[in-house]
Amino acid sequence: MRRAQIVRRSAITRTVVIAASVTAVTMTLFAHKNRIVPAGTAQQPGASVALFQPAVAEWQLLEASTTPPSESACYAAGVRCFSPSAMQNAYNVSALYGQGFTGKGTTIAVVDSFGSATIANDLNVFSTAFNLPHLCGEAGVTCTPGMPTFTILEVQGSPPATPPPPNNGTGQENHNLWALEASLDVEWAHAIAPQANIILVTTPTAEVLGVQGFPQMMNAVQYVVDHHLADVISMSLSAGEGTFQGTAALLNLRQALFDAQANHVTMLASSGDGGTSNSLKVPTKNPRLIPYPSVGWPASDPLVTAVGGTRLCMDANTGLMVDNTSPPAVCQVNAGVREIAWPPSGGGYSILFSRPSFQNSLPPGSSYVGRSVGAPGPNSNMRGVPDIAFQASSGTGPLVYMSLPATKNSAAGCGGADPCSAGWYVVGGTSCSAPQWAGLIAIADQMAGRDLGYINPALYQIASDPGKYAVDFFDVTIGNNQTTSIPGYSASPGWDAVTGLGTPNAANLLPDLVQAASGQ
Repeated sequence: MRRAQIVRRSAITRTVVIAASVTAVTMTLFAHKNRIVPAGTAQQPGASVALFQPAVAEWQLLEASTTPPSESACYAAGVRCFSPSAMQNAYNVSALYGQGFTGKGTTIAVVDSFGSATIANDLNVFSTAFNLPHLCGEAGVTCTPGMPTFTILEVQGSPPATPPPPNNGTGQENHNLWALEASLDVEWAHAIAPQANIILVTTPTAEVLGVQGFPQMMNAVQYVVDHHLADVISMSLSAGEGTFQGTAALLNLRQALFDAQANHVTMLASSGDGGTSNSLKVPTKNPRLIPYPSVGWPASDPLVTAVGGTRLCMDANTGLMVDNTSPPAVCQVNAGVREIAWPPSGGGYSILFSRPSFQNSLPPGSSYVGRSVGAPGPNSNMRGVPDIAFQASSGTGPLVYMSLPATKNSAAGCGGADPCSAGWYVVGGTSCSAPQWAGLIAIADQMAGRDLGYINPALYQIASDPGKYAVDFFDVTIGNNQTTSIPGYSASPGWDAVTGLGTPNAANLLPDLVQAASGQ
């Protein structure tokens, strides 16, 4: 049965903000034993201070107006920019719209720190610019019965997402970078599933003034799961596994994932933007790296579908054919190749989770190793990351609109707190990948007439059939994710530790995914 909507609405013309008080959330969490420690509660003995960052990694302001830049303007900046229609065509999503599959009746939740004060306006500009259906809750939109909705859920409240004054800090307090993340997540989940409801779930901390952010983030996920608010949850955040003191430190944080599986909520997470390199602790000005190839949690969790990244060398005007002549230069060196592994795509092998049974059967040619050179034990036959991939490079990136301005205290150059200008950005990061996959799963849920929930076994079941794998996935076989002196992994036929099983040929994959998931 389809999950209940977050609220019933009469006609409104502003964003709906649902503020769940800390007290209410605490009561919800204490109603279940061994759930997440609420914000402000002392950590469990032995728990580590794992810190996370938004998975938006690259951004470039292209046009300081409400009109998207032309493709020639993007080329002049050395990049190609994808509109929703071109991205839809590149991954063969458009064919599903013609069959009426647009995500209608489903709900996607995207989880971000701080949110954005201008997101309702930004989504409206984005929808108008690309002729997408408007959502009830966008700025200036008059709601009608049955219209899909955009809402903001502040589980613990959110501070203003404004640039800080000039400072000598580490940058984690730059709320406006999370605002760009929020615009990316909301706009591109909408671009792929244009008639799905979207909830922007915000939390009040990332790692600000020494306050740990992960409990608040997972409290928010728990709240969405417990109240059946969404069918799909996208998490664009990551912390290296080495920042946790073993699986015991994750027991409380993981409860939301167990409950999501039990309640048929699909969990997606960006695999990270450091390749095989993750910081041991942030925020610091010169963070040390985990001294072996590593992966980030929650993407490394077997209960989560980990989404890696590629460079998409398709024609950015249409998305229908390979373009090896336009910028960036990396797309000009592999004739006829539609996608290349994005070097910062997080991938490798867990040090916390053993190889799950769904990864026992992989497509021919897969390069599964199961261990990380120099990692602590157990270090054999471990969980491989990622599971799947989608476009992630700002060199071949999606266009994102954000209007959060600079402030009088932000100084020239925003005091290092980029981005700070209103306009159109081309954005990169595996945070491009996860919300777009969330849109695909919303469409699959609509096709099935139910929530598919935990999809990892079904994905690998499809990929283990050579015939289905050949038509359901675009196999990415070129590239490597070494970004520092830490060794990386190379893309290969079949599954690899950079792009997973590959990227989706959506019109073929989603019907097969519905069928495979129905047998679980």
